Amino acid sequence: MGVRADPSILHVDLDAFFAAVEQRDKPSLRGKPVVVGGIGLRGVVSTASYEARKYGVRSAMSTAEARSRCPHAAYLSPRFEVYRATSQAVMAQMRALSPLVEPLSLDEAFVDLSAAGLHDLTVEDVQAIADDLKDAIKQASGGLTASVGAGTSKLIAKIASDLDKPDGVVVVPPGTEAEFLAPMQVTVIPGVGPATAQRLSMAGVRTVADLQQLDADELIRQVGTAHGSSLHRMAVAADDRPVVSDRETKSVSIEDTFETDIIDRALLAAISERMAHRVAERLQKAQLSGRTVTVKTRMHDFTTHTRSSTLAGPTDDPRVVARVARRLLEDSDISGGIRLLGVGVSSLADWIQDDLFTESEAVEAAEAAVDLADVPVRSRERQTGYYPGQDVTHPAYGDGWVWGAGRGRVTVRFETAATTGPIRTFAVDDPELSLVQHTPPDDEESAAEADR
Repeated sequence: MGVRADPSILHVDLDAFFAAVEQRDKPSLRGKPVVVGGIGLRGVVSTASYEARKYGVRSAMSTAEARSRCPHAAYLSPRFEVYRATSQAVMAQMRALSPLVEPLSLDEAFVDLSAAGLHDLTVEDVQAIADDLKDAIKQASGGLTASVGAGTSKLIAKIASDLDKPDGVVVVPPGTEAEFLAPMQVTVIPGVGPATAQRLSMAGVRTVADLQQLDADELIRQVGTAHGSSLHRMAVAADDRPVVSDRETKSVSIEDTFETDIIDRALLAAISERMAHRVAERLQKAQLSGRTVTVKTRMHDFTTHTRSSTLAGPTDDPRVVARVARRLLEDSDISGGIRLLGVGVSSLADWIQDDLFTESEAVEAAEAAVDLADVPVRSRERQTGYYPGQDVTHPAYGDGWVWGAGRGRVTVRFETAATTGPIRTFAVDDPELSLVQHTPPDDEESAAEADR
């Protein structure tokens, strides 16, 4: 099967990453419930701290429901430039351990220890390596913790990393993979979401052990040829997918230049939907999924802008890609006309999670994570006021962050990761109060996004 003999694949997952960064940089929030995501009426939770999770708050939940469950939490808008810079520092520690690192998102990656010349590793060896890596990550990130799973395959490593959160290490001994998976719910297998689980349940399959009892032909009858064959292999941990540090395909995109500039929003929406479906078809054909949907527009004056949204999980669903693309296009300024339109999906993985979310949940999760670093300046200028969590500075009080805003006023807590200070309220147009502009990290991923 090509599965390796020692547990030399690590899956590293930063614990409650966005919320943990906010707690790191805001001392007053440490040990308290923090929720990061959309803060408006249609907002969706992107990440909840472990303190908030005790109240039932979770990713992809509406912010309104989260507030009803945990009204005393701090609800903050995302700071993607800060998250990216922290991710870059963490990934550097992984690459110092092995030259073969496969990032899945800002907060998780696979690491192949065999590429570092480490072979015939015992469980104890890998445990020690993982502990050292976690210490290095904590030092480089300013105190963030990571959970690590290790096994003979990407499947086992990824599942193992979720079993002892936060700040844990789980190493699955070689030869025990099928036994390790057997008692788990079938939804632990990638690609088995609510829809697939329901079909399998009708066939009496609820655990991986049940799945292991079915032959490939029966699975194919239940869920289709491609999905059935994959599930049959995954159920017995026959996963020989390599760790890939630099995919040949960084993104899948389609764009078209029009003979005349288009100003009709309905026509542009229809074109973007067709493009999204073609992109999804290419993803499915390549057995890939992606987390970031991008819309590219070139204006009548040849200026080019991109807007991106990042989903909580990867998708290859054409409906999800189309709806996210349409929302991004709706927020774009098309005055004067558009001469080029493009739709793309990036942050690719071969970890297909086709029904991890329902269609509406996936779109809402994307809306919770609109990355303003990718919003054109013209559109960003339309954003008015202050949002909780934003970094600000004042000549007299120094650096701080927005505690709350409304009715023409903004309240700021003046503190940083290493300092504490007073809470003060200002008029939103106070000339001495200004937003801190973070410089995006100069890494390959950011450069690739800028080029698209």
